[in-house]
Amino acid sequence: MAGPIDPEVGVIGASDETGKLLGCVVNFACHATTSPPGFSANYPWALEKVIDGAFGEETVVVFLNCASGDVTQVDNSSAVKKNTGEKSAMEVGGRVGAEAVKLLVQTNQSTNDVTVAFKNESLKIPRRAPSKERLAKCLDLVKEKPTKAAALSDWIWAKEIVMLDALITKEPVRSVEVQTVQIGPAVFVTNPAEYFCEFGLQIKAKSKFPFTWPVSLANGCVVYVPTTEALGENGGGYETWLTAYSNLIPEAGDQIRDKGIEFSNLMKPGPVPEGSPTPEFKTGWQYGDVPPELE
Repeated sequence: MAGPIDPEVGVIGASDETGKLLGCVVNFACHATTSPPGFSANYPWALEKVIDGAFGEETVVVFLNCASGDVTQVDNSSAVKKNTGEKSAMEVGGRVGAEAVKLLVQTNQSTNDVTVAFKNESLKIPRRAPSKERLAKCLDLVKEKPTKAAALSDWIWAKEIVMLDALITKEPVRSVEVQTVQIGPAVFVTNPAEYFCEFGLQIKAKSKFPFTWPVSLANGCVVYVPTTEALGENGGGYETWLTAYSNLIPEAGDQIRDKGIEFSNLMKPGPVPEGSPTPEFKTGWQYGDVPPELE
């Protein structure tokens, strides 16, 4: 990860008339790559476990991953051996879940009057294609069985080009749905990509909503969408290599971002809920309004 991160935890809760929390939506920008063995809910499992521990197992928790195509939990600069598996899932999800709990318990600001609205559009975005010469070389390479580690790496990248060519033949232009969903003063801006974090920060900066939360891998999956800078001469990383999982034109991320900002700014943010006013001050606390007593 060479770009920025987004440390914000976004939370919306829904309670019944007694104030009991029924459920919440949590938004956070980090790959689900803590990877316990086998099939796993990854760190969102730990996030839900912490919230349910505070409010009850019947509490519904919905996790929406923010723009995090280039953000993971791995700290390569750490001098301490990192946790793996279930411990790593708890380390990430437990901390995010604890932050969500803190936000949910510290506020008494709520409302029964919430505007709910949405806008969506499917953008038509072309794939970028390999040259005929590169495709021919890759076709020849994948016909051979790799026998060395270096050859295996070359074979894998060649295989991706062959797969991409088949995808381009079937679908040269991708349908990429951008959707905004408003809940009162908050707006979720969605895309179906492993969307780079910088885009999410740009969407937040340009939105007129007091709470703006990008959501990636929603309504489909077009996999990695890097920034134009990451795809430029000073960029790089496996997310930017031309493969079956990263192949939209360099301008794709900008187009998705701009449409999300456009849609969010066509909506009118609802008021931020306010708490009940404190009672009118009439007199001091008489029980404590006494002089010191020494004997």
